[in-house]
Amino acid sequence: MLKLDRVFFALGLIGLGILSLVFGDFALQWQPVPAWVPARVFLAYASGAVMVVGGAGLLWKRTAVLSSGVLFVYSLLWLLLLKLPHVVMAPLQEFNWLGFGEIAVIVAGAWVLFASDRGQQESSGLKFATGESGMRIARYLFAFALIPIGLSHFVYAPQTIGFVPEWLPFRPAWAYLTGAGHIAAGLGVLLGVFPRLAALLEAGMIGVFTALVWVPLVVKTPSQLNWTGFLISWTIAAAAWVVAGSLANKQSPATN
Repeated sequence: MLKLDRVFFALGLIGLGILSLVFGDFALQWQPVPAWVPARVFLAYASGAVMVVGGAGLLWKRTAVLSSGVLFVYSLLWLLLLKLPHVVMAPLQEFNWLGFGEIAVIVAGAWVLFASDRGQQESSGLKFATGESGMRIARYLFAFALIPIGLSHFVYAPQTIGFVPEWLPFRPAWAYLTGAGHIAAGLGVLLGVFPRLAALLEAGMIGVFTALVWVPLVVKTPSQLNWTGFLISWTIAAAAWVVAGSLANKQSPATN
């Protein structure tokens, strides 16, 4: 039986792929492909197809290994080509780190699935990225990615507070609390302090954020932006869940 974390991760990617195919575009600011890129619309359709076919392939045993490998490479290129350059060019701008961290969580989820599906490879070229060693690196990437996500809640407090539903009391407190929660979850996984619980709580927190913030926005205004934000948030939550599934409560990422 398929694990629910894999199913939710696959559904998030399929949804993002469908959006790309419907709008002939990438995932907006989460996938900032410049307008000057040659054959941009064709690449957007190709990107959407990769996410739809790759996500669907995760759900079938015969194609899971190939699909997880393709999605790992795809998401890693997404991170390195579209997010890392902004961090390198403006490392003191926290929003660049925020964007990098969000996509790095998705990469970590794809990497865990790839490492798990592929198993430990004897080939020296793949051994570091597969099996337990690959999952260990993915967990470290996940842990480090959560820290700038959490810091953004403090650096951009007014914007973060604006996302908190108006009917909730003490809105600034929720913004700061969730920021601290991201950082605590990252440190919990990094230092091996109940890492599975930390990752599960992170997945739950992002899932609640998705339900309270993006679902109402999609219902009120089902625009490309709101659908993209909803599906990105969904996929990040699912990726955290995938990482949590690879962890044991009392083991650090280095030893699990």
